[in-house]
Amino acid sequence: MQHFRKDLQYYKFSLYGFFKNLRFFEPFLILFFLDKGMSYTQIGMLYAVREVGINILEIPTGIMADIIGRKRTMLMAFSAYIISFSVFYMFSGFWPFILAMVCFSFGESFRGGTHKAMIFIYLKMNNWENQKVAYYGHTRSWSQMGSALSSLLAAAIVLISGNYQAVFLLSILPYIADFILVATYPEELDGEIRNNSVSVSTKLREVWESIRSSFKQQPLFRLFGNLALYGGLFKASKDYLQPILVMAVLAVTWFPGISPENKSTIAIGIIYFIIYSITAVTTRNSGKITAQIGTLGRTINITLVLGAFISIAVGLLVKNQVPVVAAFLFLFLFVIENLRKPVGISAVADNLTLNILATGLSTQSLLESIVSALFAFLLGILADHAGLGVAFITAGVMVLIIFPWLRVKAQK
Repeated sequence: MQHFRKDLQYYKFSLYGFFKNLRFFEPFLILFFLDKGMSYTQIGMLYAVREVGINILEIPTGIMADIIGRKRTMLMAFSAYIISFSVFYMFSGFWPFILAMVCFSFGESFRGGTHKAMIFIYLKMNNWENQKVAYYGHTRSWSQMGSALSSLLAAAIVLISGNYQAVFLLSILPYIADFILVATYPEELDGEIRNNSVSVSTKLREVWESIRSSFKQQPLFRLFGNLALYGGLFKASKDYLQPILVMAVLAVTWFPGISPENKSTIAIGIIYFIIYSITAVTTRNSGKITAQIGTLGRTINITLVLGAFISIAVGLLVKNQVPVVAAFLFLFLFVIENLRKPVGISAVADNLTLNILATGLSTQSLLESIVSALFAFLLGILADHAGLGVAFITAGVMVLIIFPWLRVKAQK
């Protein structure tokens, strides 16, 4: 049963996610790179650079959020995103794209667990801590609605402009809106550390000791590893839906009067709209779904194994030239990710003290980024030399092999 109140801050949290996910470039990112002459290996390297950049910055920025205040950290994140989008719009080529990916890494790492920590602080302030899954699921569903709308608008932008470049320019606008929105968050969400008089070095030592103490617990290792394994696979593979959709569009003969390029653009916009509409419903009901499955731990384990089997099935279908069914199955990888996200974050919050929550969530994001970088590089090389089908089969099998070491206990 829902016990939290949909007050002004609830809608600010929700609008934050809505604007954040108006990333008009996302449904066409790999197609954009391919259009610019990038190979799958180069694309894998770009994704890996992005994730490695996040790896390097994730912990320092999580600590920074706990020390200087979460609002300031979030404002720095949106500034980095805007620079990244500007570089993608104005320049072409592998090395400028490397720079853009590094700027994007700054944004992701500064944002990382910071906003999630602000939500959980707000829940504690209002004694709604037992509503973590439901509350975060509700606010995250707005993110998915933003992604759904973004997909349709992105398709329209590409059709009208005739190129993929314009989506980066227009992605700047909602990020300016989010910059302004976060600046209006109440000061209490910065956390207790901001007004603490202890030195930065003392606070760093305290945070480090808290993290080290937490990581001595095997259950926390398993939890972080489990979440990172699927999250990393999903982040590295989700954009490969785009070439699979192009294959699916070319495999059907509908609307012969429309060029293959325009047909692909329309199909991608509609399919992504459907995907994010479904994931919005999934995220909003994550609390109910978890209650039906039984526990947070059981939900995390089941969805990891299911995601691995779906990856293998997608690979087999692509390899055997059945892209339409492969694209349909791919949808469930998005559904699983958006069920796992609020469940996983709530499980992490249950295992960490509030004063290091931003750092802990950033640590979990760090592990996810490491896994994502490895999968991105692997998928790129395999896609170039053995095909997309083999790449997805290999990734799914690897997850199944690793899973027994990362099985999470059935915590509530």
